[in-house]
Amino acid sequence: MDTFSTLPVRRIEEHRLAPMERENWPATLAPVRQVLDDGWDLSPLTVLVGDNGVGKSTLVEALAIAFGLNPEGGTHSATHRTRATESELHDHLQIVRGAGASKRGVFLRAETMHGHFSYLESIGSSGLHARSHGEAFLDYVTERSRISGLWVLDEPESALSFSGCLALIGALRDLRAEGSQVVLSTHSPVLAALPGAQIFEVGEWGLRRCDYDDLELVRNQRSFLEAPDRYLRHLE
Repeated sequence: MDTFSTLPVRRIEEHRLAPMERENWPATLAPVRQVLDDGWDLSPLTVLVGDNGVGKSTLVEALAIAFGLNPEGGTHSATHRTRATESELHDHLQIVRGAGASKRGVFLRAETMHGHFSYLESIGSSGLHARSHGEAFLDYVTERSRISGLWVLDEPESALSFSGCLALIGALRDLRAEGSQVVLSTHSPVLAALPGAQIFEVGEWGLRRCDYDDLELVRNQRSFLEAPDRYLRHLE
């Protein structure tokens, strides 16, 4: 860990005054348990890739909330809540900040962004519902690009086409160039290719560093595109 880092979050670790019982969910998930046991050092650009249910969203949501961002998306100033679905993991985490780092940030949580857009509309600061789903996501990022700090994105590809994913990569690169830190959870092989990112493959083993070409996600999708019938015949 770079002790002279100026990243908004250079490390996440278990809070020494609020340890989490390992038999309680989500500490039963291997990636979460690994973070609690060993801590997790973050880079300027961090990408998490893994199957459903392995703990990617649990980790990024807990990071965003522990940093002070609204659990349902947005910035520190967003206050809306509908139905709480996040875990209590954030209560057991300690954020280690870089020296003099920004305390501002943005959380784009795909599954709750419709509600967040409605909240913004209710306070008269958004017309995002008037745009397509993908356009709204990209416009949301673009309109907040002046915010330099921690950007946490949880599966933003749910709203994006192939070209939309490429556009988001461009926006994230611009954010990093302006000094922001990005943590991204994704199922998209396009977004996982974010240039310069440190990639973690998440699964029953916990968190492990992985090169892009070695990701199971990438290998499986390449194999499918080469011969779709090899997979689809098993559905008949």
